[in-house]
Amino acid sequence: MRTIVVKIGGALLDGPLDVLWEQLETLQQTADVVLVHGGGPQTTNMAVRLGHEPAIVEGRRITGDLDLAILNWVIRGELSLKLVASAAVHGIKAVGLSGADAGIIGVIRREPWDIDGREVDFGHVGDFVSSDLTALLALTSAGVIPLVCPPGIDTEGNLLNINADTIALELACALGAAELILVTEAGAVLGPDKEPVRRLTRGDADTGVEQRWIEGGMKVKTDIGFEALGRGVKSVWVTSIASLSGKSEATQLRKNDYV
Repeated sequence: MRTIVVKIGGALLDGPLDVLWEQLETLQQTADVVLVHGGGPQTTNMAVRLGHEPAIVEGRRITGDLDLAILNWVIRGELSLKLVASAAVHGIKAVGLSGADAGIIGVIRREPWDIDGREVDFGHVGDFVSSDLTALLALTSAGVIPLVCPPGIDTEGNLLNINADTIALELACALGAAELILVTEAGAVLGPDKEPVRRLTRGDADTGVEQRWIEGGMKVKTDIGFEALGRGVKSVWVTSIASLSGKSEATQLRKNDYV
């Protein structure tokens, strides 16, 4: 059976999830489904409650000892469990996993970066090096949806933060996914007229970045999407929760124009 990887950001997980499970159930009728989720807003909120201000450099979070502990408590702990419980209410079997479980996501600690002439150590942050699909394939073959989140794990057993978008990209490529679906608050890539762009080429995306109607988180999504297409994923979409299965107002990234 074909595989679909769905990535949803933490910002969308604080609201009602009825529609999410309905849509995933529809996808499961014709495909194995893997859901990847983040939890950035929830992690930041917990840090603030603890009197800790997260440090972010060039849009990238520095993960110190406390930051990593909070990530594990919030994303792999509370948020993952809430998703599993919510799925159960809707009759869906789901198992919450981090990238560390069964070695799903292998990482290596990121080397310090030179940013504007100063060395920046990102702390407990990992860069992707490998994936092990054993656990995911066992679960999907049994009709269970794996819910995968950070952190990853290195060869010495250290837990390291890794972006959930990167996890989705690497799993989609490793699984030879038929689709990678990126669920966003905007529901699509919005053009300069603020209307959904139904088909997006690499050239269109480059223009959007130049004209600044593609920026920030959406640029990350399109970059990942085109990389996935270039590495064998057959179809990539940017959509809303409500359009997960029908994609009525979604943006499709066009593989034949990948550079």
